[in-house]
Amino acid sequence: MTELTRRAFLNRLARGATAGAFAGSILNSVRAGAQSTATKPNFVFFLIDDMGWTDLTCFESKFYETPNVDRLAGQGVRFTNAYAACTVCSPTRASILTGRYPARLHITDWIEGHKRPYAKLKVPDWTMYLPLEEVTLAEALQPAGYVSASIGKWHLGKEPYRPTHQGFLLNFGGTEKGQPPSYFWPYNIPTIESGQPGEYITDRLTAEGEKFIEKNKDNPFFLYLPHFAVHTPLQAKKDVIARYQAQVKPDQAQKNAVYAAMIEAVDESVARIMKKLDELKLADRTVIIFMSDNGGLIGSTSNVPLRAGKGSPYEGGHRTPMIIKWPGVTQAGTTCDEPVISVDFYPTMLEMAGVARNPQPIIDGVSLVPLLKQTGRLDRKEIFWHYPHYHPGGATPYSAVRQGDFKLIEFFEDNHVELYNLKDDIGETKDLAATLPEKAAELRKILADWRKSVGAQLPTPNPDYDPVKDRPKKAAKKGKNKKLPAE
Repeated sequence: MTELTRRAFLNRLARGATAGAFAGSILNSVRAGAQSTATKPNFVFFLIDDMGWTDLTCFESKFYETPNVDRLAGQGVRFTNAYAACTVCSPTRASILTGRYPARLHITDWIEGHKRPYAKLKVPDWTMYLPLEEVTLAEALQPAGYVSASIGKWHLGKEPYRPTHQGFLLNFGGTEKGQPPSYFWPYNIPTIESGQPGEYITDRLTAEGEKFIEKNKDNPFFLYLPHFAVHTPLQAKKDVIARYQAQVKPDQAQKNAVYAAMIEAVDESVARIMKKLDELKLADRTVIIFMSDNGGLIGSTSNVPLRAGKGSPYEGGHRTPMIIKWPGVTQAGTTCDEPVISVDFYPTMLEMAGVARNPQPIIDGVSLVPLLKQTGRLDRKEIFWHYPHYHPGGATPYSAVRQGDFKLIEFFEDNHVELYNLKDDIGETKDLAATLPEKAAELRKILADWRKSVGAQLPTPNPDYDPVKDRPKKAAKKGKNKKLPAE
């Protein structure tokens, strides 16, 4: 596959190197600096699509079976207050790759977004691609000798915004689309040109990941493995579905056998990649990260005890499972309860790799290294969300802030706020805004100041507002979310 990268980035970091020389320059830098790169950690980043906070056995699922992800958790740190930067996928993916909040990037909805032409508010003119001016993790790691691959879902823009223009040597499966037309071959994905009858896409992406690791075992590498699973369409292997169907009990919250089978395929992917690292004697110097891009989709799974799910402003929309294994550093089987968010991966991975120079003008995330080393807490008081859009999952335009145990949500349609104490009320059932007005006012000001600091785009009154024609909003309120868009 032809390798391309950004001219501006090359001018800044390579002093005039050409895009055509990119792949060679990476390999040459590895050879020239073999001694310095020998001890650098490899990175494998599993990004799961739409996996809910309780969709793993190690996160209290009583139905889904995830022995291999559980084993990973037993070898690393399990984060119980981990968040995606958005309630939908594209903004979270951009936040991981840049270390910047979606509000700063103006990538605030799934690409190309949900249309509500008659809603009360008009959404801003937001950005539907990851700009080439952004320095991605793959690009930031290049000067340190890393080779990077993106294998799976991209969903951050069509050409020329695909992975090979964003620092990745390889793009397998990534396009501007947010879901596969089919999980079985033929997938009808233009960046997957071949396959076998009956082949399952989660297995195929894993196989390509294994090939990449094998080929680059002598180089420091960054394998970004964003699975399409467990996003709709819900499709899985028939024999696995049947096994889960036989275990379903009517009164259980999680009972979708197809979804369970898709989770099992993801779990097997983790097992295969970990086995490959063991076979190549790379496990002791490979950091493994496991994360979801947003909360679980109601209808596919249940996020109980969290409120709501994907596409909502509540915990079910953006709290996700998260695990990090850093061999020789993280203490096996530990748990971290400190709030963290997806913008934190960028500075964390750069510090792990020994990249001292900040390649971005502004990074919103903070390094998680003190938490991983158990040497201290983070120097941060708040984390933020901004979603100036509508979603069938229940969201109307909002911003939110979490400070300690408190979370405040500001809704733009009527400017009301809701305040919750997540320590006492993880299900967000008791709105404290009226009983704690001073705390609500404090957090509301912090949220407004943050929006201003990042240049967040705000919705505006919609001149075409028509409550009669705005049917999707009414359907979402009644919980009729069977006919959801691609995201």
